[in-house]
Amino acid sequence: MAGKVSPIEIQKALGGMEYPADKDAVVKHAESKGASDEVLEALRALPDRSFDGPTGVNEAVSNS
Repeated sequence: MAGKVSPIEIQKALGGMEYPADKDAVVKHAESKGASDEVLEALRALPDRSFDGPTGVNEAVSNS
């Protein structure tokens, strides 16, 4: 399990992301933005569902 990843790091990795987006799209976008391994690990642990925006992604990361 990833250590605590800051919401700011996640938002940087998801800058320019178009929503709604599913987990795979979120992870691919973060990879393309050069996100850290910690951020990518946290995003890969997300539930397999659609997210309506960055707030939903952050909430899911903090709850996983």
